Amino acid sequence: MARTRGKDQLAPAKQQRGRRRRVVHVFTEGRVTEPDYINIIKARGVYADPSLAVEVRIANSTAPGSQRKPIKLVEAAVQLMRDEARDAKRNGLKQEFWPQVWCLFDRDEHESIDTALKQAREGDVRVAFSHPCFEVWRLLHYKAVSGTFGGVCGQATARLPFAKDAANIKSVLPEQIAQGSFAEAKKRALKMNATHGDHVPLVKRDPYTDVFAFVEDGLGITSY
Repeated sequence: MARTRGKDQLAPAKQQRGRRRRVVHVFTEGRVTEPDYINIIKARGVYADPSLAVEVRIANSTAPGSQRKPIKLVEAAVQLMRDEARDAKRNGLKQEFWPQVWCLFDRDEHESIDTALKQAREGDVRVAFSHPCFEVWRLLHYKAVSGTFGGVCGQATARLPFAKDAANIKSVLPEQIAQGSFAEAKKRALKMNATHGDHVPLVKRDPYTDVFAFVEDGLGITSY
């Protein structure tokens, strides 16, 4: 009986290794907005490969504000990616199913952005970066963006629909996203980003966002 139970206990592990599944760990600068956005589009999204289950884990959901600066996010993310890669190799997981680790953070007035981006590249951690803040990506669902925000996030927030209700993010965010589609937001983002020459450092591109890459490459969502 003991031998039979042992075989039964191994069966779920074998089945689990055979599933088409990928885990995506996400470190977010914001406590509420980015995690809520992810939950909204996971529910609404159309996936490039519906047979591949993408499990999203907010890796720093309980982290205090002092640990949410970009450099701190990246340091934690690089360590997690190192651990996940080691476990994936040990378990013989196909590389296409290896976990991904992402950081979502803004330019704002943070220091060490260049260092954070460099460490992320070297540690196989992906970054979705916005300048001056994530609200630029939200705004692009509603309309095209031109000019500069002067590095001030409040100027981007003020242009959002329902801006006067911005404090109630859980009720406002779904409506702001519903103003447009992912395809339109991405198209506007690419046009906006293209106004900066290649010679302009990423940290000086105002406005800028590549959150669409996280949506497509991280979550595997093609539209919502």
